[in-house]
Amino acid sequence: MKEYAFGIDLGGTTAKVGLFTTSGALLEKWEVPTDTSNAGEHILENLADAIHGKMTEKEIAAEQVEGVGIGVPGPVLNSSVVPIVCANLGGWGERNVSAQLSGLLDGLKVLVGNDANVAALGEIWMGTAKGCRSAVMVTLGTGVGGGVIVNGKVIDGAHGAGGEIGHITVDPHETAVCGCGKRGCLEQYSSATGVVRCMKKLLDENPEVECVLRGTDFAAKDVFDAARNGDVLASREVEDMSNTLGMALASIASTTDPEMFLVGGGVARAGDVLFDPLVKHFKEYAFRSCRETPIKAASLGNDAGIYGAVRLIVGE
Repeated sequence: MKEYAFGIDLGGTTAKVGLFTTSGALLEKWEVPTDTSNAGEHILENLADAIHGKMTEKEIAAEQVEGVGIGVPGPVLNSSVVPIVCANLGGWGERNVSAQLSGLLDGLKVLVGNDANVAALGEIWMGTAKGCRSAVMVTLGTGVGGGVIVNGKVIDGAHGAGGEIGHITVDPHETAVCGCGKRGCLEQYSSATGVVRCMKKLLDENPEVECVLRGTDFAAKDVFDAARNGDVLASREVEDMSNTLGMALASIASTTDPEMFLVGGGVARAGDVLFDPLVKHFKEYAFRSCRETPIKAASLGNDAGIYGAVRLIVGE
């Protein structure tokens, strides 16, 4: 195997880029602004320029590079094709990313994966789940992302939508519409925006109950902090949220039976006030054989995507 590989985590504002050894050591990381103008026409050109520039700076020849892995915010088919337009990339998408970026990089091998799946691959390679063969990662941020790894392989599915955990239906009676167009998705309850939405609803429904968040412009972190300090309504929201998430994870466990669940994203930083009730509710709902599946915080943070992108390239 060659000496170097590049990993890219493409986001709507910036792309994180990492230069790695093929054994998994991160040598350097930097960011490239994501140019979403003109339907993202220049995104891949800018990424190719960044990689060429780093190769020149470090005097790395193409013959020393195993390839480039890239995680993108949308479904991916056959480690190559993004089949839909990615809304947060200015309309970019519906293209063979592997072929196009490889062409811009003078034929370097390029493999592509969904960003959440790729982050899960990073965690199972060099993060909390290192040494596991099967794991499920749930990312609780603005939305709810997910990645499912079974026997070391990403489960991406027939349509590239494998691991879309945030859009599991957990409440068929919900009237509010999810960003995906459905109703009752996990994302509407367990994301940072979902926690705030549900907390505001609780406040409206219980005007007589004192709450430190009432009348403030609060974020999800404030809800968990208030619950940690004993606020009644905030504690109720965290209980409801962890119950819903625990139920969803129990359903996933019955399908994939992972060795470990990983929880990442900003909401995961809440710590025990989230994880203690989450584990409790998971055990209540889980199939007997799966009840002791550990649920742990992911450890690679914002670097999970670039680690996983490199793992696409270096394989096993």
